[in-house]
Amino acid sequence: MEQEQNNHSNPSGSPDQKKQAAFEAAKLTAWEGLKKFFSELLDIRSDTDRDATVAAVKKDIPFKGHNAWILIFSIFVASIGLNVSSTAVVIGAMLISPLMGPIVGVGLSVAINDVETLRRSLINLGVMVVLSVLTAFLYFTVSPIREETPELVARTYPTILDVLVAIFGGLALIVAKTKSGTIASVIFGVAIATALMPPLCTVGYGLAIGNLEFAGGALYLFSINAVFIALSTFLVAKLLRFPLVRYANSKRRKRIAQVASLIAVIVMVPSVWLFINLLDQQVFEQRTKDFVKNIIRYEGAEVVKFTQDYKSKNIDVYLIGQPVPQPKINQWMQELEATENLEGCNLRIYQGADRSGELAAQISGDLKADILEELYVKNENTLRDKNERIEFLEDEVARLTLREKVQFTDVTKEAKIIYPELESLSLSEKITDNFERVDTLSVFTVSWNNGLNRRERERNAEKLAAWLQYKMKLDTLAIEGN
Repeated sequence: MEQEQNNHSNPSGSPDQKKQAAFEAAKLTAWEGLKKFFSELLDIRSDTDRDATVAAVKKDIPFKGHNAWILIFSIFVASIGLNVSSTAVVIGAMLISPLMGPIVGVGLSVAINDVETLRRSLINLGVMVVLSVLTAFLYFTVSPIREETPELVARTYPTILDVLVAIFGGLALIVAKTKSGTIASVIFGVAIATALMPPLCTVGYGLAIGNLEFAGGALYLFSINAVFIALSTFLVAKLLRFPLVRYANSKRRKRIAQVASLIAVIVMVPSVWLFINLLDQQVFEQRTKDFVKNIIRYEGAEVVKFTQDYKSKNIDVYLIGQPVPQPKINQWMQELEATENLEGCNLRIYQGADRSGELAAQISGDLKADILEELYVKNENTLRDKNERIEFLEDEVARLTLREKVQFTDVTKEAKIIYPELESLSLSEKITDNFERVDTLSVFTVSWNNGLNRRERERNAEKLAAWLQYKMKLDTLAIEGN
């Protein structure tokens, strides 16, 4: 009976319960609104035109007629840019090059089980690679410039950044292609970012100069970019649920699906392994740089160069200056062993102060050249600065000497007018040292006419001294002579 009275007196709960219920309802509403906002913000399925995307990708696969000539000309432009190390020219070549069509075609055809499109994509991809390398090979064979420019060297080995750019560039490309009304600016931007053309030009350069290691590294970089762009296309097509190609024969459809799945696995597994391996290598190199910069320190010694080898785990550091004692080197080795990702590495120290000649035997030719070049440049700059300083001082002395000569000549002429009895007047500088300080004194030597007596000469000498001191703005002077 009492419980019924309580329920009747407070049928909708206590005020705290009401506040709690209102808070929960508001929180739920806010959460639902936030989910809806991000769902609409990131949703690309509603604006995806699957049929138009497949048609557009198939249209970009063939390399015939106009596309072939555009590719040839763009390869020439890119080769020239790499040859003269002009980034702007290389970027321009990448903008006009139709390279990514067959690569995107490979990824999409595997995703939708389209064997015919996969076959056409692979054939055209091969044609594209051969045509690009052949064009670059012909250019670098004819070109008189064979120097390894920074733009060429940068395309001879892949890094984890190249993989990341290929992944996100490929994702951006296929997402842009799936949108109703393709975003051309995205396609151009991906063409620049993924940089498919420069590695192929570098392959042609390596073959032209007979450097197979150079060509192989560039081809490896191109392969990584192509694989990850195709892989990104495959993943987006699967996420957007592109319809699979239907075959009348169920056995053939099943076999093609199995082949496509096998190809996807063959591409994905090595790609993941490659990504992890490059990531480990990049982390190793960065940790090595940080270790040498922060740990390898000793007063009086300086690091001239260091090298690291990811495969052998060797870290070679070259020092010049004060010899580092062995206990300090042992301390560095202990710290290296305790550094994450550098465990088990070999630290080898080569010191320029060693008389054993070990440094000279181990130091690389490049390092010797770098040191000699730096010393030569510094010496040249020092000598040039000294020569310029000497020339300046010589000019200044000559100018001052000429000015003093002209001034003294004017003074002597005027003195002769004032003192007709003056036969000659000369000026010299006398350096005196009274063991307290060194002073320079201007000494005038005069010669008077023999007709003047001693008193007249002394009187004229006093007047002449006062006049010369005023005229030539001298603090002190001396008059000598008869």
